[in-house]
Amino acid sequence: MLISAFIISQTGKIDRMPLNSDWLTAPIPKPAPELRLSIVIPSHNEPDVISTLESLSRNTPIDSAVEVIWVLNAAANALPEIQARHIESQQAIETWKQTKRPEFEIIVINAHDLPPKHAGVGLARRIGMDLAAERFQSFGCPEGVIVCLDADCSVAPNYLEALEQHFFETFPKSPACSLNFAHPLSGHLPEALYKGILRYELYLRYYIQGLRYAQLPHAFHTIGSSMAVRAGVYQAQGGMNRRKAGEDFYFLHKLIPLGGFSQLNQTTVFPSPRISNRVPFGTGRAMGEWMLHPQAEYPVYHPQTFADLRQLVLALDGLYPLTPLKIEAFFAALPQSLKTWLDLRQTQEKLNEIQANSTSEKVFRQRFFRWLDGFRILKFTHFARDHVYPEKPLVTAATELALWRGVNPPESADLKKLLEIFRELDLKSYSDSGY
Repeated sequence: MLISAFIISQTGKIDRMPLNSDWLTAPIPKPAPELRLSIVIPSHNEPDVISTLESLSRNTPIDSAVEVIWVLNAAANALPEIQARHIESQQAIETWKQTKRPEFEIIVINAHDLPPKHAGVGLARRIGMDLAAERFQSFGCPEGVIVCLDADCSVAPNYLEALEQHFFETFPKSPACSLNFAHPLSGHLPEALYKGILRYELYLRYYIQGLRYAQLPHAFHTIGSSMAVRAGVYQAQGGMNRRKAGEDFYFLHKLIPLGGFSQLNQTTVFPSPRISNRVPFGTGRAMGEWMLHPQAEYPVYHPQTFADLRQLVLALDGLYPLTPLKIEAFFAALPQSLKTWLDLRQTQEKLNEIQANSTSEKVFRQRFFRWLDGFRILKFTHFARDHVYPEKPLVTAATELALWRGVNPPESADLKKLLEIFRELDLKSYSDSGY
C-alpha cells in the first residue's frame, strides 16, 4: 500500500512520491476542517523526542486545529542502532499521544530507507511539508500555514497563538515569515558550549543587522526551526529542496523576493546549542568546531563590508530609467570593493536587461534585488573577507555596527550585553521595501 504525498520538482512541476505504508504505525487521519497550522519536525537519531511535544502541549489552546508531522528519517544504509532508536522514538511518540491526549493531532512518519545520496534534513523537511501541503489542498485551504520546527527545540507558551494571529489577523497577506529565536545561554550542557553559542548567535544577528544597515531587502534570518510558509505559496514555489544543509537559506531566499515576507516577533523558538555532525554547516557543526578550536575573539566579517553594500543600495536611487550618464554615475559611486567584485560590463548588461523588463522604478528595484539576492550578497561578503577587508574580532565589529545602528554599546567588552542589544535590534520591524 502506498500513500501519495506531493513532491514538487525543482522545475516547479508537481510530481508524486509514495510514502511507504511501512513508514506509518497507524493510518493518517483526515485533516480537520479547521486545520490552519501544520508543524513539520524532522528528526534523526534524537535521544529525546518528547520534550518538544511537551513544550507544544503547554501552549495556550487556539481556535484553529493544529497538527504535528514528525518525520523520523534515515538513509537505507544507516547504522542499525539509529534505525532501532527511530523505532523506539516512533513508539514513544505514539504512547505519549495516547496518554497525554494533546490538543493537536500527531502524524509520525518513520522514513527509514531514504536514498543515501539525498537523505538529510532537506529531504526530511520536504517529506513532511509536502504531506502538509497535500492535506491543506485536500479541503481547499491554500492559506493554511506549514510551520518548520526542529526536534531539539522548545517554544514559548504563546507559540501557536502568535502564529495564528500573525497569519490570519495581523498579516493576512504575508506569504511566509521568520520567527524570533533565542538560544539558551545556560543549562545542563558543558559551559564551553554556552560560550560558543553566545558568540554564534551574536554573529548571526550581527550579519542580519549589517544587511539591514545596508538597507537590503532580504535582511531576514533563515533558520530552519524558525520559519513558516503558507501551503499554497509552498506549492507554487516548488517546495523544499533536498539539501543536506542550508536548505532553510535557499528555501527562504526563494520566498523573500515574492514581497510581503514578515517577521514574527511576538513569540520565541529556543533552539538547542548542542553539537551535531549531521550537517556540513549550521549551528551544530559550528558548535563542534568551537569545542575543538575555541577562538575567544571569534573573527567575523568587517563592518565596512556592510557600509560598502549600503553605498550600492543608495546609488540605486534615481538610476531608473537608465541613461549612459546615470550608469556612469552609478559605477563611479560604488566603493572599490564592489567595483573589483562586480564584472562591470556584465553588470551593465544585467541593468539593461532589468530595465527592459521593468515598467516602473519599483519593478526595476524588485528585479535588481532578485538578481543581487541573498546568495550573491553572501558571496560578496566572502570576497570582501578574503581579498579586501580582513575579519575583525566579534566584539569589536559588533560594537562598531551597534553604533551605526544608533545604539550605545556597553562600555566594556561584554558579549552577553552585546547579544541583548542585537536581540532587541532584531525585534524592530523591518520592511522588505526593495520587493
